[in-house]
Order: sequence, then C-alpha cells, then structure tokens
Amino acid sequence: MKYKRIIPCLDIKEGRVVKGVHFVNLRDTADPVEAGALYSREGADEIAFLDIMATVEGRKTMIDLVKRTVKAISVPLAVGGGISELDDISKLVNAGASKVSINTAAVKNPEFVRQASKEFGQSAIIVAVDAQKTSKTPSGYEVFINGGRTPTGMDVIEWVRRVETFGAGELLPTSIDADGTKEGYDLELTRKIAEAVSIPVIASGGAGNMEHLYQALTEGKADAVLAASIFHFREVTVRDVKEYLKARGVPVRLEAN
Repeated sequence: MKYKRIIPCLDIKEGRVVKGVHFVNLRDTADPVEAGALYSREGADEIAFLDIMATVEGRKTMIDLVKRTVKAISVPLAVGGGISELDDISKLVNAGASKVSINTAAVKNPEFVRQASKEFGQSAIIVAVDAQKTSKTPSGYEVFINGGRTPTGMDVIEWVRRVETFGAGELLPTSIDADGTKEGYDLELTRKIAEAVSIPVIASGGAGNMEHLYQALTEGKADAVLAASIFHFREVTVRDVKEYLKARGVPVRLEAN
C-alpha cells in the first residue's frame, strides 16, 4: 500500500522557525530543533527544513542547525535554501539530510537537477516550485524564484514536466497566493501538476485545518501534504491529522516513530 505522507515544515530565518502570509510578514514561532523533535515524536513521516532567506541573502544553508535537527529526530529531513552546487548537497547529506529541495538554482541552471540526481540519486532530489496565478501562461500559473520575489515568465506545467525529465524525484509546489492564509491549498495547482507528471507531488501553501489536508490528498491528487501554521500554533497535532485521514479512508502510517 502506498501511504500518504504528512510533512511538517520548518521555515527558518535567523536560526528560528518563522511563519508568514504570502511569503512575507514573518512571525517567530519556535526553535527548529525542539519543533522537529516534537513532530518526529508525533509521527511525522518526514520533516522539511527550509532556510527561506539563504538564497535571498546569497549564502548557504545553516549546516550546524541541520546537524542538530537531524540528531533530534527519527524521520527523514528534507533541506532547502541556498543550494546551488553539488558540494552544497554533499555537505547537507553528510550532515544527515535525507533529501534536498532545489528551487532558484534549478530554474537558473536546469542541468544542475540532472547532475544532482545522477550524483545523489533521484529519490534525494526535490524540486520546489513557487507558483502564482497569472493570465500570462497557458496553465494559469507562473514560476517565481528568490523566495517568491522574482517572476520568471515560465509556465508551471511546462517547467515541472522539464524537471521530471532532468531527474527530479519529487515536486514541492507552493502556492504564493494561498501561503499562510489558512484558507486551503490551491487544489487546481496541485492537481494540474500531479496530472502532468508521474513523480510524487507534495502539496504546500494554505493549510488551515484537517479538511484542507484531506482535500489536497484526494481532490488535489497529492502524494503528501506539507503544513506549517496548523502545527506550529498547536491547532492540531500530526497524530490528530493522521487519525482524521485514516477515518476518512486515506492510507497513512499510524505507527509512532
């Protein structure tokens, strides 16, 4: 049976977990090591660690913080932010990361995705896609880079199909429009991407309650859901979500980690 995954997301700024709306107005919420340990105990399938200012500030991901987070958890850690060279991935893998998430560097140099997949294995490479609604592209969505600050003019569906051929193992599309609103994922965006590729798709951006996660996994056809606010502010626990989804017929792992 193919289980659907629940992935709490740690958005990191200045060494702390933060959460904003539409990628701005960031609020401090937690210590990443403590938050990661809590979500791991609650049964998260994976944890995402996204150093959201690394690319914008032109620096690399905080390796020491990654190491400390890895030591505190018993589930895979996916790390993103400031990754632009194979050496960056090597350092993160050596620090204990199971996967890396590439966004801006993939757009600027798609060949980097192919090289990374060949070097570290397809399953270790996630391509993150920050998307916003537009009337300028065939799919109705445009790819953004630099933490959602810079439009590229690229069509989201055309882009995800390309990176799949380059060897991406998973896709992490985040709706800039829905991010932090807690009004639900952009189901149209998620579904369009899931129907366009054969690799796993992780829904991201906008989760406000357990129903939203259910919708992303069913209507949105996602293989996994990433959420931040509802976990950080303790509105629900990972265990709550899994029990809710199981009761509604969604296959999830309930074993404690």
